[in-house]
Amino acid sequence: MAVEIFGVPGLPEIAAGTDLAIAIASAAATAGTPLASGDVVVVTSKIVSKAEGRVVETADVQPSPFAAEWAARWDKDPTVIEIVLREARRIVRQAGPILITETHHGFVCANSGVDQSSSGASGRVVLLPVDPDASARRLRAAWASRGLDVAVIVSDTFGRAWREGQTDIAIGIAGLDPIHSYIGQHDPHGHEFRVQAVCVADELAGAAELVKGNVSRIPVAVIRGYPWTPDDAATIAPVLRDQSRDLFR
Repeated sequence: MAVEIFGVPGLPEIAAGTDLAIAIASAAATAGTPLASGDVVVVTSKIVSKAEGRVVETADVQPSPFAAEWAARWDKDPTVIEIVLREARRIVRQAGPILITETHHGFVCANSGVDQSSSGASGRVVLLPVDPDASARRLRAAWASRGLDVAVIVSDTFGRAWREGQTDIAIGIAGLDPIHSYIGQHDPHGHEFRVQAVCVADELAGAAELVKGNVSRIPVAVIRGYPWTPDDAATIAPVLRDQSRDLFR
C-alpha cells in the first residue's frame, strides 16, 4: 500500500461565511491536485472556526475577578483567560502559568483550545468549532453533492500527557471510523490481541500536519491511497476516554 499526502495551497484568508467546501475544492483544482473520491481531507480547525464565526475580540470581554487575579499572577492577558474559562467545562490542572482544561466537547487540552496565533488580527482569538463532527459532516455532504465520496477530519494541535512536543489530532470526523480495532484477531504467531486498537483518525491528522505546518499558510491536506470504508455514523466520541478510565485525571 502506498499513501500520498499533499497540502492544498492558495486558500484565501478565511472569514465568517466563507464556503469552505468550495474554497478548498477550488484551491485543490488550481494547484493541479483536484479532490477525488477516496481521499481523506484533513482540515485545520482554525479555518473551520473562522468560517463559522467562532472568533472573539478580546476588547469585548470583561474578565471575572478570578481570571484577573490568575492572569496578574502569571503575566497573562485577563481577557484571554476569561475566554478560556468560558470555553471550559472544568479545570483539570492548574500548575504555574499552565492551564489545562476540559472543553465542553470533552477534549482535555491547554487553554480550552483557545488560540491567539493566526487569528487574523491583534486582540482576536479563535475558539474551537462548537461541534467539530457536524463541521466535518457538512464538508463531506457538500463534496458528496458534487459527486465526491471523501472522508473529512477536522484537526487541531494538542500536547500529550506523557510526551514532549505537540502533534495534530482529530477533533471531528465524518465518513470513516476513527478507530481500527485488532481485538480478537491473531498475530502471525497465534497471539490474540485483547487491547490493541489504533486511532487511525489521529494518525491521519498527524501525518497531514507534515505537509501543513504552523506558518506555511496551508491549513488543508489531502491523504490519497489510504483504504477506508465509508461510515456515515462515525463520530469522534469513541476516541474520548471516559474519566473513570483515564489515569491522568
